[in-house]
Amino acid sequence: MSEFPQVKDTIQLIKELVSIPSPSGNTRRVIDFCEQYFSGLNLEMKRNRKGGLLITIPGENADKHRMLTAHVDTLGAMVKEIKSNGRLKLTMIGGFRWNSVEGEYCKIETDSGRTYTGTILMKQTSVHVYKDAGEAKRNEQNIEVRIDEITNSEEETRKLGINVGDFVSFDPRVEITTSGFIKSRHLDDKASTAILLQLIKHIHSKKIKLPYTTHFLISNNEEIGYGGNANVSPETVEYLAVDMGALGEGQASDEYTVSICAKDSSGPYHYGLRKHLVQLAKDNNIDYKVDIYPYYGSDASAAIKAGHDIVHGLVGPGIESSHAFERTHESSLINTQKLLLAYVLSPITEI
Repeated sequence: MSEFPQVKDTIQLIKELVSIPSPSGNTRRVIDFCEQYFSGLNLEMKRNRKGGLLITIPGENADKHRMLTAHVDTLGAMVKEIKSNGRLKLTMIGGFRWNSVEGEYCKIETDSGRTYTGTILMKQTSVHVYKDAGEAKRNEQNIEVRIDEITNSEEETRKLGINVGDFVSFDPRVEITTSGFIKSRHLDDKASTAILLQLIKHIHSKKIKLPYTTHFLISNNEEIGYGGNANVSPETVEYLAVDMGALGEGQASDEYTVSICAKDSSGPYHYGLRKHLVQLAKDNNIDYKVDIYPYYGSDASAAIKAGHDIVHGLVGPGIESSHAFERTHESSLINTQKLLLAYVLSPITEI
């Protein structure tokens, strides 16, 4: 199997990706970045109408195709209301809990393109003022954004150009440790996106001939449920989503292996493809775990629900504290890289 790029390059790419704000619905900048990453490589690329990026690499067999996808859209928020005190009430984009963003720095992007910074806080934050500061519910009514501008009224905030519907993104706080961890918001799913971008560049630079024409979709609406439910060609037999392995009590996955999903909230993934991925991991000495994610859905399951007649699967690096304070280890990235390279070079799953 051809040697994959150094993991330090993948980690650096992840750092760049998570630093680009891209809540679902506002992903043009990060898709531009992905497209520019392949500048000069003469790859077949196009944007779909939803704003995602589709890259196609011809294979020896053009009758049967594969598709792999990762998503660059992230959790975020939108201005729901400008309060009388000039602060902002938010509405969620994606499935997170309010307590997971309390105290977080954020950016508010206006329609004019101007960006303001702020902090997401409980309105009952000060323990010197509010007796119930610790007990008050973390919800849409109590969470607000304190803008880093001089504003004390709705009128003053509106004069800044801030309006209902403006996107709010969370500070990733990305950090790389000497022990091999990368911790940041939005590793879901920018860690997998970096791996796919590296894989595409590796296949192209090493002139690796794939056995089947293979499509790579960098999707941009996964967090709201429909990133990868289209652009599946009639020739596509297999569809592999590359997304995080969700860790927690009772889960098999960890931060050091590649996670192969057997089942999520949509039901079981294709048994034959799952066994094929496990066998590839065994044959190539790749550390893996098979797992079930009870409250999870992927672009592959979205494609199935859209009616595509495909064999679908899901793999990815293990991500600790998903949709909150995320972290993974370089060994999980390495094992995911190795499995994906082995997969795109392998035979199509027998049905």
